Amino acid sequence: MSNLKEQYNKKIREDIKKEMKLSNIYSVPNLSKIVINSGVSSAVSNPDSLNEVKEIMIAISGQQPLVTKAKESISNFHLRKGMNIGLMVTLRNDRMWNFYEKLVDIVIPRFRDFRGLKNSSFDKLGNYNMGIPEHTVFHEVAQIHLDKVKSLQVTIVTTAKNSEDAKILFKNLGFPLEK
Repeated sequence: MSNLKEQYNKKIREDIKKEMKLSNIYSVPNLSKIVINSGVSSAVSNPDSLNEVKEIMIAISGQQPLVTKAKESISNFHLRKGMNIGLMVTLRNDRMWNFYEKLVDIVIPRFRDFRGLKNSSFDKLGNYNMGIPEHTVFHEVAQIHLDKVKSLQVTIVTTAKNSEDAKILFKNLGFPLEK
């Protein structure tokens, strides 16, 4: 069990309950899952490029990614329905908490010219979407040599009912949002 999960269950959850003036501890927002996604546009012309990104995803998440397929054909991109064009991983429970802790403590501070993550990246349901422009910010994949730098999209799904509740949750979990 990660340190952050223990802290959340013992202290942070109570603090959020008091701050939001909730009566039931189970109505306090919580992290539900984290989805890591990467679209591989070069997979249309070079199917082996999916294997390179697959190695990155395995190193980052610790589990096998799911191959995503094109939903429709787009002739300008030489894309046909059903072609493999991306990878995704869904993290839950302990792996989710470990990844969140690594993301906040190690990965995000390695961003170039970092001034905080945008508050506008919350959706109306309280989930947070962020793009990671370079896979090299993860120290696990710094040793994997690739032709091109790959980008990732990370979606942190919460049980919050709206974006304001989610902001309170992320603030208490130490998520570095803009001021």
